[in-house]
Amino acid sequence: MTEDLEIIGEEAYRAAKEILEEAALPGGAIFVVGCSTSEVGGAGIGSFSSPEIAEVIFGNIYQATQEAEVYLAAQCCEHLNRALILEQEAAEKYGYEVVNVVPQPKAGGSFATAAYKSLEHPVAVEHIKAHAGMDIGDTLIGMHLRDVAVPVRIRTKEIGDAHVVCARTRAKYIGGGRAVYDENLF
Repeated sequence: MTEDLEIIGEEAYRAAKEILEEAALPGGAIFVVGCSTSEVGGAGIGSFSSPEIAEVIFGNIYQATQEAEVYLAAQCCEHLNRALILEQEAAEKYGYEVVNVVPQPKAGGSFATAAYKSLEHPVAVEHIKAHAGMDIGDTLIGMHLRDVAVPVRIRTKEIGDAHVVCARTRAKYIGGGRAVYDENLF
């Protein structure tokens, strides 16, 4: 299992690096991750929560976000209405209202629990508008992305046995056929 965890950690880091490089996020942006450790471990979503897998995945993704100088937001499971765990500094910067809940492996999910235990000043919020994200195991992170999400194909298609889907966001285009757009916002 130790070797499997090492491989899972490498896959998580590689996937995060790929999407973060492709998305080219500015420092201080928010990167949201939803992760089913059950799916990573080869079980159905919500059926086999694994704190050990979560800690390895969180640690490696967190390392990638630290290198990219962006905030990591960890999506909780449906039992906490997909609330998010992030640094208090990020919540304050973006004006997100803090709510009172501490995730647990079976009520919030192992990944969010690992985030809560690992972040320096973790808080929970109900809603964010992230600049990019990664969905590990089909956890449906779309509700936490800014309005215009753009799929990003990365080389790492799976972490463990879980399917990986990534997206970045862009500013909305408005104005129709006569409008001129700033290519730096694409």
